[in-house]
Amino acid sequence: MWGCAPVTTAVRAAYAEESCVEHGSDDCLLRPPGGFCLLYTDAAAAMIEGVRIELGQTLRWNFYFGGHLSTVSPVRVVEHTEHGLLLWLATGSPVWRADLPDGAHLRDIPPEDRPVNGYPLRVDRWRQGSALIYQPIGAAHAVWWLFSKKRLSRRPLFQGWYVNLERRVRRGEDIDISDLELDIAVASDRSWRWKDERSFTDKIGHPAYWTAEEAAAIRDEGHRVAQLAETGRFPFDGSWCDFAPPSEWSLPELPAKPTTSLLRTGS
Repeated sequence: MWGCAPVTTAVRAAYAEESCVEHGSDDCLLRPPGGFCLLYTDAAAAMIEGVRIELGQTLRWNFYFGGHLSTVSPVRVVEHTEHGLLLWLATGSPVWRADLPDGAHLRDIPPEDRPVNGYPLRVDRWRQGSALIYQPIGAAHAVWWLFSKKRLSRRPLFQGWYVNLERRVRRGEDIDISDLELDIAVASDRSWRWKDERSFTDKIGHPAYWTAEEAAAIRDEGHRVAQLAETGRFPFDGSWCDFAPPSEWSLPELPAKPTTSLLRTGS
């Protein structure tokens, strides 16, 4: 395992216990009173079914806004445990990206104004810095370790963390992410701030997004993760911030073009 601080089984288990919500349970942290769990499937299902994920294996990270596909990127598996999945998204990786009108962002286009079958996809590159992405089992968020595209050596330069609030489901080698809009930027000194609050609030009540009760649950999930940052607990304890991918990891190949630009439902 790579990292600038060891992550023990006990640390992971404690984080998993705080993060994990039993899908469908009455005390689910993401189930508002009278509402439904924001996790529409259990992220641990593939493990339960005995699907094995290998170190270095390439998976497909599929990112959706309001049910429409925005980006498909190949990611490599860094670690897979009973507590979560750790992935590496390398800058320069080939991706499929929604071909949008010039200057537009998919989240700013109302679903009713989009093509009924979604936007066509074009080949592009992941132009942001590289990132480690930790997806804890049963939680409605992922934590990103952000690295600069500039480096003093082969080792990437750590810049801070990013908490993406999301619904997530894994189907074989596909990880489908439904973005919940509200995110948290965590600086290297562990100070934090909300991101995209206005866009998140504007979507409350839209049938493609979330109700007021669900929005409150999403914000509560963010507050809980922010408290981990404030107290310096995993994943904000210094673990993995000096990660360097193995030298034999070249950029992954472009994934096969998706057959649909709409979010799949069901199993």
